[in-house]
Amino acid sequence: MFGFIQELSPSIVYGSLGALILGEILLGGICLFLWVRNRHLERKLRTFFSGKDAKDLEQILLDQLHETREFDHEIQELFEISNRLRELGMKSIHKTAVLRFNPFKEVGSNQSFCIALLDGKNSGIVLSSLHTREGTRVYAKPVILGKESAFPLTEEEKTTINQAIQGKPATV
Repeated sequence: MFGFIQELSPSIVYGSLGALILGEILLGGICLFLWVRNRHLERKLRTFFSGKDAKDLEQILLDQLHETREFDHEIQELFEISNRLRELGMKSIHKTAVLRFNPFKEVGSNQSFCIALLDGKNSGIVLSSLHTREGTRVYAKPVILGKESAFPLTEEEKTTINQAIQGKPATV
């Protein structure tokens, strides 16, 4: 039955036998490597699933998804609140400037003044007080988008408005 082996030369038989042994050693090494990798993965899975089964992990993931949706909803509410506060801030007075001046160059001192009170859109009012020997007069004029509206502005009022818009202190 194995007569053909006797007809082969001994070098071919020993070479084939050596190749088979080398192949078996190589396959044994691969099996050992795969066995070590499998043990490593089993340890990781044992740690990951410690005290839990698949249903517990599914519930944990669903809980995390629910919490994430709640956080998204809360973030959206905070964003809306932030936008409302920004709009309110644009309507409130936060640009101001004061300028003291002397309307009569030859007499008196800097008893007169202008106050600009503007919102985020540079709209608001400018108050002017003119002090003379006879008395003090106070004027209020509307300011829309940094410009005069129905009443003409004096140079001091224009200067005060510009200083409020720029956020710089007014000078005489």
